[in-house]
Amino acid sequence: MKQIVLATNNVHKLRELRQMLAPEGYEVLGLADIACRDDIPETSDTFEGNALQKARWVYERYGIDCIADDSGLEVDALGGAPGVYSARYSGRAHDDAANNARLLAELDGCSDRRARFRTAIAMLRKADGGVPRFFEGCVEGDILTAPEGDGGFGYDPLFRPKGWNRSFAMATPEEKNDISHRGRAVRELLRFLRQPTVNQ
Repeated sequence: MKQIVLATNNVHKLRELRQMLAPEGYEVLGLADIACRDDIPETSDTFEGNALQKARWVYERYGIDCIADDSGLEVDALGGAPGVYSARYSGRAHDDAANNARLLAELDGCSDRRARFRTAIAMLRKADGGVPRFFEGCVEGDILTAPEGDGGFGYDPLFRPKGWNRSFAMATPEEKNDISHRGRAVRELLRFLRQPTVNQ
């Protein structure tokens, strides 16, 4: 089994990526698995830039093939916010309940609830000479007026994908991975990795 590091400590992202990459023969390691306790910077104003910062940090310091993603929610009525600040929208990093509460407060009384989740994945590998590769995914939908479901993480209880009658938080992991922004980006990554010349 080939090993690749996902530059995250987010157990939810790790679980999703492991589910999607394991059938392809990849063991996905997290930062804890390589004893990386670094506070990896995310200072870019784009998802691609943040993903590349994280992947490059691990690749250059640990010499291990690495993928990193940056994902976020873009709400039309908020001019694309929270965007790259999705995880710390409330001012507290990775506080899902506070982030969701702020989003609902800012959309209170707003009829335009169109939104999308975006993911950018950056990959750096020895096989590519450390040249970055990028893969993107997006899923359109809208923001509900109250949370629904207790699965998923982040904004999943508030996000209803286009064509669905329920939130991401009510989906099974398989259903979510099938249409999610991260699932779409990972499928682009896998299409690249399956090319015969890519793994030589």
